[in-house]
Amino acid sequence: MSLFWSLWIMFLIVLNLGITLFLFVWAPRAKIPVQEDGTTGHVWAHGVLREGLQNLPRWWIFMSATMFVIGFIYLALFPGFGRVKGLLGWTSHGELSANVAANNAKLNEMMKRFSLYPIEQLAHDPAAQQLGRRLFLDNCAACHGREAKGNQRLGAPDLTDNDWLYGGDGKAIFTSIHDGRAGVMPPWASLGEENVKNLAQFVLSLSGSPHNEQQAAAAKPLFATCAACHGPEGKGNQALGAPNLTDKIWLHGGTVEDIETTIRGGRQGQMPAWSPRLTDDQIRVLASYVYSLSHPDHVD
Repeated sequence: MSLFWSLWIMFLIVLNLGITLFLFVWAPRAKIPVQEDGTTGHVWAHGVLREGLQNLPRWWIFMSATMFVIGFIYLALFPGFGRVKGLLGWTSHGELSANVAANNAKLNEMMKRFSLYPIEQLAHDPAAQQLGRRLFLDNCAACHGREAKGNQRLGAPDLTDNDWLYGGDGKAIFTSIHDGRAGVMPPWASLGEENVKNLAQFVLSLSGSPHNEQQAAAAKPLFATCAACHGPEGKGNQALGAPNLTDKIWLHGGTVEDIETTIRGGRQGQMPAWSPRLTDDQIRVLASYVYSLSHPDHVD
């Protein structure tokens, strides 16, 4: 804090305390004129109500005086009077640092234990899952939702359905969180609007969804272009992040309009890398929590 602001704060404290203390000392001794009946002369309701005047109760005076004493003691012991550090030397930064150090000591002890087990096994550890959920809520819930059900508007996948674009074992999940992922579905508007619509019907047929059989049959030869990524049977390719088109799980929506939009304009998805923000140990714990979301039957 600069000297100017320190002096300004000190001035305001002295001014406010000074005025308040003056009023506190002067008010009980102030002489207020009263009429013969003991009232001030202020009346309401055509004289039915009259304003009386009585001294403040002693308990109120004692409590107010105690508050002044406590205020002066506080300013002497703790920082608050400008740049004066206070007799105790306490600071909020110091308390925060001490709390962070104590918390880190506990976390480091847990992390040492967590590092002994593979990610899949950590999914059985209650302490790891409690920490993993907290890391998930702080870092991942903004896109995937608090319950990890995903967000089609953002292209954030549901993490609870065991349908994985890049693989769902511990190592693959760790890599996704650590390095991030970038997925690109190229636009195919160049095929022409009729072919886009036919191809959408063929994609629906792959998952057994209601579709137009004539349009789907017309588009079957066109799917050879898509098979380079999605595979000849539309089962997807985790090495490329190409989704499985046969399971009725849709990253950007599974209506005819959604699929046509995807084919026509393409899609781009970005999963940011969390290695700049989280340590490898934290990512392992987070990965174990994400793994547990899609393997509830394997987790105690």
